Amino acid sequence: MSERAVAWLRELGAQDLAHPGGTLLAHLERVGELLASWGARPALQRAGLCHAFYGTDGFPTALLPLTGRAELAEVIGEEAEAIVYLYAACDRAASYPTLAHEEAAFRDRFTGRVHSPAVGLRRDFAELSAANELDLARVDPAFREAWGAALLQLFGRFGGLLSEPARRECRAVLGG
Repeated sequence: MSERAVAWLRELGAQDLAHPGGTLLAHLERVGELLASWGARPALQRAGLCHAFYGTDGFPTALLPLTGRAELAEVIGEEAEAIVYLYAACDRAASYPTLAHEEAAFRDRFTGRVHSPAVGLRRDFAELSAANELDLARVDPAFREAWGAALLQLFGRFGGLLSEPARRECRAVLGG
C-alpha cells in the first residue's frame, strides 16, 4: 500500500512542493519512516506518509479535496485514512489543550464540530503530531530554535498518549 501511496503523491506533485527539509514528499516519507522506527503499526505509518493529503492547520496546501476521502481510503485503508482526516481536521489552538484529557474537546476545522475522539485515535493523532513536528525540528534548525521549547511542553502535556520511543525522540531532538 505504501508504494501505491508514494506513486499517487508523485502524481499529485508532492515532490514539487517546497517544504522544510526539501519537498513535501521527502517530509512525508521521513514522517512515515520515523513512525516505523518507533514501532508504529502499518496503518499509522501509512497515515504518516499521507498526513498532508487534505492540508493541515499548519500547512494549508491540500493534495486532495475532502470529497476524495474514499479514494485515499482505497489506497491506504480506512483506518489510516481516518487518522489522516483527524490530523488534517484538527483545529490545533482549540484541540491541543485538552487532547490528553479523558473528555478531550477536539474541534474539527472543516465542520466546526467539537467531539472527543476515542483514546486510541487520540494516541495515533499525538504520535503522528510528534513525528511531524520532530521531523521539522530535525531538518530545520531555525524551526527548532523558534518552536522547540513550546513543542517540548506540548508533547509533555500529551503524556501517556505518546509511546516511549516518541517521548525519547522528543527529548533527543528538543532537549529536556
